[in-house]
Amino acid sequence: MNLHHAPDPHLPMLNVPQAERLRSLTVHHFLARHGISPTVTGDSVHLEGRLSPLSNLAQRCRQSAENDWPGIVEQHFDGLENASQGGESGTELLERTCWRLLPDDAFTGDTADGFRYARPVAEGLLAALALDAPTSVRILDDQDVTRVGPERLWAAGRTNLLRQPVEHDEFRGPQGALLHSVYGDSFFVSSKALVLPELVRELTGRELPDAGALVVLPTRHLLAFHPIVDGSVVDAVNDLGTYAMGAYEDGPGALSPRLYWWHQGRLVSLTVFDHEARSFSVVPPQELMDVMRSLRGQDSAAATPAPQTQTADQLAQTSAALTARLPQSPASFGDASGAALALSHVRCASDPDGGALETWEAWVGAMQVGSALFATTASRESTVDCRIGHDVVTLPVTGPAPYADGRAWLNAFYLAVVCRERDRMTRLCHVPLDDLRRAAPMDEYVFHWIDTLQTYWLQHPMDDVVQKLLATMNTSHPDVATRTSADFLNLVDYQPVALFHRLVTGDHEAFAEALTEALTHHERYWGDSTEPHSRVALGPLALACLAFDSEFPVDSSSPYLPKCLLDRAWYGEFDT
Repeated sequence: MNLHHAPDPHLPMLNVPQAERLRSLTVHHFLARHGISPTVTGDSVHLEGRLSPLSNLAQRCRQSAENDWPGIVEQHFDGLENASQGGESGTELLERTCWRLLPDDAFTGDTADGFRYARPVAEGLLAALALDAPTSVRILDDQDVTRVGPERLWAAGRTNLLRQPVEHDEFRGPQGALLHSVYGDSFFVSSKALVLPELVRELTGRELPDAGALVVLPTRHLLAFHPIVDGSVVDAVNDLGTYAMGAYEDGPGALSPRLYWWHQGRLVSLTVFDHEARSFSVVPPQELMDVMRSLRGQDSAAATPAPQTQTADQLAQTSAALTARLPQSPASFGDASGAALALSHVRCASDPDGGALETWEAWVGAMQVGSALFATTASRESTVDCRIGHDVVTLPVTGPAPYADGRAWLNAFYLAVVCRERDRMTRLCHVPLDDLRRAAPMDEYVFHWIDTLQTYWLQHPMDDVVQKLLATMNTSHPDVATRTSADFLNLVDYQPVALFHRLVTGDHEAFAEALTEALTHHERYWGDSTEPHSRVALGPLALACLAFDSEFPVDSSSPYLPKCLLDRAWYGEFDT
């Protein structure tokens, strides 16, 4: 690389000649304005005991034509000279001070001695207090803080930060994850990460999930986050990591290129830098990895190529292509069942009652693939004949497989219930629990719930059903079920269990109340998500179908329960 094109070692947003020109313009400004020559080192200006970093100025220059640099330099230092120099009253400090995030190297050398009150909040980040004056923003020093008292000033800073105005947009990352961008002219936009639960509630109307959120703070004017609610968190890791690095380099007001995980009131850095190789990687801690695996397992469509970005017709093509490969490639069953299930849900986006023939065909197709998956893993023969679509195909038997896990079983069983496929339900109930346990580790309540359904459908004594239902309830508390996010467990996964409890007791009124609550929780969990699973409450739908067939009164106008699936409108229309 030619030296003239190499990044400056101290101001890497500029090349070497550009950085030298900026330093020269800085010296010229002070000579022309004050008749004195400052000391300009690699990335800062030293004059009369004050240090002024040049990084933000360099970022502004990088985005402008070099002919405009003299004016930008003059404007920058005029603003600094007009900034607050201290001496404000205690009342003014309390009214105007905000929490402010800074890079952890913001105070170096002797300068750090004047800001001992500042607090480290995460790797690469420091929290300080800043005065938001009418024409400038000034970081308070120890003397300012001592005059009012640190406790009072930190408390006032939080309150004032919450009032800072921001703009908010939603957008999709390159891999399809839904991201929230928060931006504005305020110097305190990224500092809102310190009050992320309140920010999320204000901007989205929803609470921050128990699993937290991924967050990036590339500049003081920009923050982006992704609430961790479903399997798209895996895509968000990549999308946000790339987004942060680009925005950090663009500036101005660079803060951090890192990707953080907000969890239980803390920001945890997921970014690891290799300074010798000049590279970085994202390394989630084990706790977050467990959350990501759990959510990926809960999203059966996650293995389908970006289902949330495909139309129903595109998803139908994907599903058909994956299904056609099954006789030669049974390892595709995980992807095929995920795509088929996604298609069944997505069809209901434009057909919420399920009254269209293609919607019923999609649900039958998902049921057939889900049942065939377990037929190929549980059969004792070398091949098994399964109807998929309108054809009977011969599939190789594989024995227990990683994709034939507890979640896949629940989806297959729920689909068979909705389609009223009693024989398939019975065959699924003979799948050994040990095979499901070996396929993938899950919280024990999942297997107790499967055991409860199998025992009930195979008409074992009701005392056995009740004991297994109690075991499901006892092991589904968030303190016990640590592999599953508390939000998903409480708002989605447990709801069919609650409905089943009312079903077996024959309490029609209690079942109706539990169904309303389950659908409310489904809406709360998924919010405005366009993920396929958001379209239909599959577990509650299956239990509502069982109740309907048992002559329970079920409100067929309820949201997330396609009416024509619930009341068997399409049942028997064609051979399934």
